[in-house]
Amino acid sequence: MSSSKNNNCMIKDENNTTKIENNDERQFYKPTIKWLDLTAQIFIHAGAIYGLYLMFIQAKLLTSFWAFFVVYASGFGITAGAHRLWSHRAYKAKWPLRLILIILFTISGQKDVHAWALDHRVHHKYSETDSDPHNVKRGFFFAHVGWLILTPHPDVVEKRKNVDLKDLDADQIVMWQKRLYIPLFGLLTIGLPVFLPVYYWNEDIWTSFWVNFNFRFCVTLNMAFFVNSAAHMWGGRPYDKNITPTENLTVSIATLGEGWHNYHHVFPWDYKTSELGDYSLNITTGFIDAFANIGWAYDRKYVSSKMIKHRATKNGDGSYNKNIWGYGDKDITTEDHQELEKMLD
Repeated sequence: MSSSKNNNCMIKDENNTTKIENNDERQFYKPTIKWLDLTAQIFIHAGAIYGLYLMFIQAKLLTSFWAFFVVYASGFGITAGAHRLWSHRAYKAKWPLRLILIILFTISGQKDVHAWALDHRVHHKYSETDSDPHNVKRGFFFAHVGWLILTPHPDVVEKRKNVDLKDLDADQIVMWQKRLYIPLFGLLTIGLPVFLPVYYWNEDIWTSFWVNFNFRFCVTLNMAFFVNSAAHMWGGRPYDKNITPTENLTVSIATLGEGWHNYHHVFPWDYKTSELGDYSLNITTGFIDAFANIGWAYDRKYVSSKMIKHRATKNGDGSYNKNIWGYGDKDITTEDHQELEKMLD
């Protein structure tokens, strides 16, 4: 929390330039609870527990499978859509793919793309400062969910005004979703997941609501939350040891490839958000590549191996080579060793 004590502090501006600023001149900030948002989070999480209970004692097995299917299907709307496409412009997509992604993202229920991308761009530009909407330096709980139920720091409010969103303003599909978000939320976040099991296999509507809205919605939210919290706290930092984001395998598996966070914060324009690993550890990359094969995704941006090695050697925590499974093995063949060296170059 910012303080009004009479002492100087070191800060960094948007150009990453360190300045000295007197705390007397800074705005005193005391967060307050946003009670409506807190109530919503309590309802979602408490209802999720009840939904999990119903999955064991009452819900049809197909209903439970459907809930998890929707979790991961809608997840691509977050990872390939709101994150890699609209927040970072790491690749381009033709309108049919953008429409699919906007529908999947709406099912996930995480605000409209315009608002989500705004906060994400602020997060990257001012990461780990008071201007970061979910600044992990304020603790795990704040980065995970607290930032949604507390009033934002004044620096966040100010920096949100300065982020360029002209590309999103010009995207008719994004603006369509923003304009109609409330009815789309009712139709796609609640209606579709809940009523499809009722219609097709006669699930009880009470059961379907708690399983396919509360439980499913809660799982989706927390998977995304862990990228902001756990993937900024636990794991290696092979590309830059001076920042909090880490390479977190568990988060990456759970979030379709979003846990390779140290790499992502160093190279945010790479559509893969990671350097190594096959599609099983980064399913979203496979999703984008599949649509690239039919021409719906194109202009995929990536980072050269030379640039990666240079950054890891200069700023990494020393674990970079260990990211190549088997690297350094004594029984490696000369031919394989030479191939690895070429890859690192």
